[in-house]
Amino acid sequence: MLAPSQSEIEERIVALRGGIGSVSGVRVSGVHAGIKRRKRDLALIVFEREQACAAVVTTNDVKAAPITVSSEHLATGMGVRALVCNSGCANACTGERGDRDARATAAQAAALLDVAPQQVLVASTGVIGVPLPLDRVQRALERCVEQLDEGLKAAHDAAEAIMTTDRVPKLSAYAFYHESKRYTIGGIAKGSGMISPNMATMLAFLATDFPVAKDDLQRLLTAAVADTFNMISVDGDMSTNDAVYLFAPQGSLAPPPLFEQVLGKVALDLALAMVDDAEGATKRLEVRVVGAQDSAQARAVARAIVNSSLVKTALYGEDPNWGRIVAAAGAARVGFDDRTWSLTLNGRTWVERGGIEALSEAEAHRLLEEREIVVTLDLGLGDARATAWGCDLSRDYVRINASYRT
Repeated sequence: MLAPSQSEIEERIVALRGGIGSVSGVRVSGVHAGIKRRKRDLALIVFEREQACAAVVTTNDVKAAPITVSSEHLATGMGVRALVCNSGCANACTGERGDRDARATAAQAAALLDVAPQQVLVASTGVIGVPLPLDRVQRALERCVEQLDEGLKAAHDAAEAIMTTDRVPKLSAYAFYHESKRYTIGGIAKGSGMISPNMATMLAFLATDFPVAKDDLQRLLTAAVADTFNMISVDGDMSTNDAVYLFAPQGSLAPPPLFEQVLGKVALDLALAMVDDAEGATKRLEVRVVGAQDSAQARAVARAIVNSSLVKTALYGEDPNWGRIVAAAGAARVGFDDRTWSLTLNGRTWVERGGIEALSEAEAHRLLEEREIVVTLDLGLGDARATAWGCDLSRDYVRINASYRT
């Protein structure tokens, strides 16, 4: 067998199992601090070298203390050395105490790691309006530092520690080659409810060992988020704590197209994992909008459909009520033309132009019984397209959120 050529090596993307723990120079841990009764609830990510950091955070007017404190730390321009994230308490709407607790968490981690407090970011997820049990967090941070490690096990522990109603940890990583050298992009995330990102309860922490200038890093993250995290919906709600952080060694290498491709794959893996793990969900919905006038129109229509509670409940009931899809598209108010659209369901023509049904209700119902549903809406107006992902809205979703705090 012939050895792969240099060009074949350069184009190769290799899936890895270790999430953010696969990235060289990154150590992670996850422990039980006692914020939650039994499960891990405190994660620590530490970088051997100072990192450039790109951030995309919630646009909610109500921002949790960790979001504002981390933004302040990033504004100093100092290279990031660590991130602390707790679950079980959002530290949101907690006033001055919330700010003090977030800063104290960063300061404690900084002291243990011998770095400046401004080099530590903080994140939280959980119940809003509850003060952070700072004493438990600070004691547990010592164990986090002791247990720092590389690889899958450590990354799995950290991914588990940031979960709230998630059922499974979410990890993704890929290696790629550039100029004969191998690099990695990996990440962990959490999110299964309160998800309709608009930036980004969801959190995602990504890292790479490819040295990138901060401006390039921010541009690439913003683009990746726009097509992944910002195109998913579980329940149409946006959190106070949503954040995506991307870390890279400070450098000046121009990221090749392959970097952007791999970053997009990691982000999409994590975003789809949230949809698949959505609270009470039984189905994944993929909405492809084609034939739009421009990408903004396509994105707005796709998001309107996956955000629609009526579409979600019809999906759960396997009810072939295509009128809800069309109504949601029109409700986006971005120029939907009722005379030019058509609709397909799992590759089968469902409704032809002019509102003529091509599938019987029985046939459409059988297609809706599948676990993964793909709906393609052709607006018939142009060449732009966009894809969004969502899920159904079930009785279990209501049960979980009716007693979330109690």
